[in-house]
Amino acid sequence: MKREGNKIRAWLVERRISVSDVARSAGIARSMVSETIHGRRNNRRALRALVAVGCPEKLLALPEDMQGEQAA
Repeated sequence: MKREGNKIRAWLVERRISVSDVARSAGIARSMVSETIHGRRNNRRALRALVAVGCPEKLLALPEDMQGEQAA
């Protein structure tokens, strides 16, 4: 399954969570989070931070090694 960045961004906007908020909590650059959201990267820290804020795993199309992983 391909990551659907627009749906992830819509989910974040609906909950008033910014990409910068996610980046801060993950300790990485905003651009890395954005690229991960849109499927150009597969940064595990960004994905874990998105899971931690409640983003549905089905939207994230998590890599196989992260599926079912609990948010730290």
